[in-house]
Amino acid sequence: MSEQISHTKITLQNASEGLSLFGPQDTFLKLVESSLNAGIVLRESEISIRGEARQVEIAQQLFEVLLELVRNGYILTERDVLYAIDLAKELRADQLLDLYKGEIAVTYRGKPIRVKTIGQKHYVTTIKKRDIVFGVGPAGTGKTYLAVVLAIAALKEGTVKRIILTRPAVEAGENLGFLPGDLQEKVDPYLRPLYDALYDVMGPEQTAKALERGLIEIAPLAYMRGRTLDDSFIILDEAQNTTPEQMKMFLTRLGFGSKMVITGDVTQIDLPKGKKSGLIEARNILQEIEEIGFVYFTESDVVRHSLVQKIIVAYDRAAENQG
Repeated sequence: MSEQISHTKITLQNASEGLSLFGPQDTFLKLVESSLNAGIVLRESEISIRGEARQVEIAQQLFEVLLELVRNGYILTERDVLYAIDLAKELRADQLLDLYKGEIAVTYRGKPIRVKTIGQKHYVTTIKKRDIVFGVGPAGTGKTYLAVVLAIAALKEGTVKRIILTRPAVEAGENLGFLPGDLQEKVDPYLRPLYDALYDVMGPEQTAKALERGLIEIAPLAYMRGRTLDDSFIILDEAQNTTPEQMKMFLTRLGFGSKMVITGDVTQIDLPKGKKSGLIEARNILQEIEEIGFVYFTESDVVRHSLVQKIIVAYDRAAENQG
């Protein structure tokens, strides 16, 4: 028995809404058509959808949600549309409306910073609720960036007195000893992603001032030994490259009034062969502690170019096949 054919219409207020929904040169429409099995036609200011009942229902929810975003002044990107399609297939696209309501901060140029995926929203909520949070998942999911944004917000609100950003000094097969310059210059290249996030939110001038005044400290992980960090927002980035000893040392630095966020990607471990990752071990040891939050990101949380998402999926698949 063949699936029942269904037909529905969505009325637009004007032609420009159609242009925003379908994207430049209909790029968004092409994405929708290649993902769903439904005929979609825009006539004047009406979208007509025809196809199997389930496909029509998916397309209808998708366009109604995207239309509401457009009407609220949100400018859609290819990434947004692809994510909305994924959610609409499970009739969950309406969850997107929540994401775009609140902004977590504003860049120094006045652009709002919002969470872009349900995974990111869960991450932000968890960081606000817990003192220690692990954010684990692939590159491009905003783990470090969002942690830095929340740290700056906490500093501005006065809930912490300083921000400490740190990474273990194991970087993609490069040894720090071979880089030219003094310690500061040696450390900078591999701490660059942390600076990028700071510059984006605070601007280069404010960042430089905060570093000078010691409100923000950026240091290799080895410099944390023997300290107790009170009233601080501490971010450990690239945590998959810590040894178990380093991870324990870091976690036990937690002082009163402090928050820790540990980010990492367990598929990108650059430790020497035979060395265990402190991130993987911490996950196994600490999972039962209720006050510690674990947030796992997936490919669908990647907020970079859609091609990056495909590259990650392809590498994951290859790794599974080899495994």
